[in-house]
Amino acid sequence: MTRDRTALPALSRKTYRAALRELQIELVKLHRHVIRHGHKVLVILEGRDAAGKDGVIKRIVEHLSPREVRVVALGKPSDRERSQWYFQRFASQLPAAQEIVLFNRSWYNRAGVERVMGFCTAAQSEAFFETVPGFERMLIRSGIRFLKYYLDISRAEQSRRLKQRRHDPLSAWKISPIDAMALKHWDDYTRARNEMLHRTHHEEAPWIVVRADDKRQARLNLIRDLLSRIRCPGVRKHRVRPNPAVVRRFDPALVKNGWLAS
Repeated sequence: MTRDRTALPALSRKTYRAALRELQIELVKLHRHVIRHGHKVLVILEGRDAAGKDGVIKRIVEHLSPREVRVVALGKPSDRERSQWYFQRFASQLPAAQEIVLFNRSWYNRAGVERVMGFCTAAQSEAFFETVPGFERMLIRSGIRFLKYYLDISRAEQSRRLKQRRHDPLSAWKISPIDAMALKHWDDYTRARNEMLHRTHHEEAPWIVVRADDKRQARLNLIRDLLSRIRCPGVRKHRVRPNPAVVRRFDPALVKNGWLAS
């Protein structure tokens, strides 16, 4: 089923920038609250190549204190790291008190890229699915406020963005051999996404799915959702209600009815 795109009104650059500025002001309030009360906040962003993770993270951290905000984008594991407990190198990057940490891809690489591209065994993949809910519950019980987002784009939009990336000298750093395989393995990634969402969505750490074909709508509504999920007395709640046409808590029906790209 092809998902309906008519529900997303196009935003002019002026309207988008005005809305983004208002939300970034609310993010600053939230950040001051996190610092003042010693909270620990962890946000992970997943999605296919070119889904817009970098752009969302850039807008979230743009006006926050660089001393208390970190962006984690781990590269290929070393031989030593491959011999460790799988979650070990991620655990070392978790937030301390007063910190907001954003993972640009995370341990869910094992459920996506590693699985599709054959970088892990079937046994390792199954062990991950059995282990990750417990690992995440441990994080939450330790006092970490934990949010996880999946940015979902259509095949046509991914193709357009990857082509644009190849011809943009400012985006050359984003190009990798994996990009060339993204469209070839579209169906494999779809199956991997569906299983990941089904098996790792749980009450303590639910998946929040963002329709990301429209970058402006995705950025604004993901930030609204983030602000709505972390309690902060100073944040104006009427300004941070996400559009359900863009952001939804995962439900298996989203796969069946075509709300998620297939």
